[in-house]
Amino acid sequence: MAIPDYQSIMLPLLRYAGDGGLHRFREAVEALAQRFDLTEEERRDLLPSGQQPTFDNRVGWAKTYMVKAGLLESPKRGIFQITSRGRDVLSQDPTNIDVSFLEQFDEFVAFKKLRHKKSDTEKDKPEVIDREGTPEELLETAYQALRDGLGGEILEAIMGCSPIFFERLVVDLLVRMGYGGSRREAGQAIGRSGDEGIDGIIKEDRLGLDIIYVQAKRWENVVGRPEVQKFAGALQGQRARKGIFITTSTFSREAVGYASSIDTKIILIDGQQLVEFMIDHGVGVTTEATYELKRMDSDYFSEE
Repeated sequence: MAIPDYQSIMLPLLRYAGDGGLHRFREAVEALAQRFDLTEEERRDLLPSGQQPTFDNRVGWAKTYMVKAGLLESPKRGIFQITSRGRDVLSQDPTNIDVSFLEQFDEFVAFKKLRHKKSDTEKDKPEVIDREGTPEELLETAYQALRDGLGGEILEAIMGCSPIFFERLVVDLLVRMGYGGSRREAGQAIGRSGDEGIDGIIKEDRLGLDIIYVQAKRWENVVGRPEVQKFAGALQGQRARKGIFITTSTFSREAVGYASSIDTKIILIDGQQLVEFMIDHGVGVTTEATYELKRMDSDYFSEE
């Protein structure tokens, strides 16, 4: 089955704690993963940031919300247990526990007001965070949407520039990624070769222990196997072992399959990957705002 949202986890988590004992969060995650019959792939699924498993994050927020509602309590770090209120709720045999259910408890309402303090003009707006995901998921979804939009703008700008500019862009990106030696060295190497199927030669590292051949195409059409095969042939003619083929468009399935089946190492970078690398390495973009996501340091507050 699909990974359940955090509200769907609330009732099973409360029932798990219903025996009244102390429970470790990690053990609860594993037990609930079995309860929801999650596959190994689903258990390994990560938030967009790659910092935490999606299911673990949702169990954590289900626990947090029920602690705030007084159904669970956390006597010490990483440990939780059911409260008398939680036992009362279970005795009513509810069919579902979600944010709306928890709003019957004053402590939870106060918690929500603190988290989602609104101006008078926003009072009638829906609580998106309660319906669509945990705070981390919504934040990362918004971040990815902004990043995708930026990538589209960058790709459109590249297509409107000259081939010479694209050549310079490739140099800037490869140097920023740690290839090509200095900017000047890489700039002299790219576009120098003139061999068929090869646009340039750069150093793999600043010491020049190995070299990488580069092919760059500012195309709108799909790059097929013949183009990649031509590049591979050029590499073999130079007795080269490594190559990078960069395009603003995409590679066909046959092209990708061919590149992965030959002994020569050829890395294919399509338009989407190109703009991702540009954003990651700060090429052609500027930072508009920075937000730090922090968590409480429980060790700081420990008096033991």
